[in-house]
Amino acid sequence: MVGTIVHQLTDGVCPEEIEKAGLGAYYTDHGVDVYPQSAGGTPFTAAYIATKGDPIANLQEDLAAEQKARATYEKLIDLCKDDPDVLDPLRFLRQREIVHFQRFGEALRGVQDKLAEKRFYMANCTKKMCDDNNNC
Repeated sequence: MVGTIVHQLTDGVCPEEIEKAGLGAYYTDHGVDVYPQSAGGTPFTAAYIATKGDPIANLQEDLAAEQKARATYEKLIDLCKDDPDVLDPLRFLRQREIVHFQRFGEALRGVQDKLAEKRFYMANCTKKMCDDNNNC
């Protein structure tokens, strides 16, 4: 959604205006197409997706990612104080990150509770249920 906002804001802008706005290097590499990268110019990579094979560690990563995204949206909102067409989607996205954080927190508590439960195993094999070779 942020990429769409940037595209809409730059649609029809001439190269001179892009250069004046400090986006000349970006324009040279990508034109006005959306290219996912950080504000510092670091391109997105799947290496940013941290998984460990452990549900608690993975959920902690999810929680951190939601908080980082929320903080980024807040900074973008601070930069766009007077444009409601940009502010409204950014506020929606920020709120969505807050809700995601809450849901991941609930999932984490559920996993922690489940892992804290005492394990109980039951075998229900009686002579009546077994064949002559004790196969139940």
